Amino acid sequence: MIRPADPARDAAACAAIYAPYVVDSAASFEETPPGAAELARRIEQLSHTHAFLVDERDGRVAGYAYAGPHRTRAAYRWAADVSVYVDAAFQRRGVGRALYEPLLALLRERGFRIACAGITLPNAGSVGLHEAFGFEQVGIYRAIGWKAGAWRDVGWWQLQLAPREDGAQPEPPRGG
Repeated sequence: MIRPADPARDAAACAAIYAPYVVDSAASFEETPPGAAELARRIEQLSHTHAFLVDERDGRVAGYAYAGPHRTRAAYRWAADVSVYVDAAFQRRGVGRALYEPLLALLRERGFRIACAGITLPNAGSVGLHEAFGFEQVGIYRAIGWKAGAWRDVGWWQLQLAPREDGAQPEPPRGG
């Protein structure tokens, strides 16, 4: 069941899913895993402006996906960064795909035009997921971050959510 994340109900599960990505891999450039309180804050904040979804299976959060601002400057407000994290016990079961379909649909409904994904390379699984949704690689930041004992590249993928149009566009949601 895909549903909006609830800060009180889902923060601890999301923190537990995310921690191995921070501690045991280079997938996330965070160095210290955030706890449940910080995940609750992120869920609350991103749910107001973008989206934060969980995939619940058999009463357990199997994974989560969210969107947030791409950059802070005003002209970027129609672009969103997207991420997905799946519990190790549920990987290769379609959780990422199940989460991204409604996440991208919500972004379209809310007036976002571009979805961006930064992927620490190599990561064939994440690249494959994004490309399956039509994301196209638009660049690579070479040796941009030091993580897990090495300099890491980050590839950037982009998906056009709405047709390109000239002129003013409806405003996407803003925090407040």
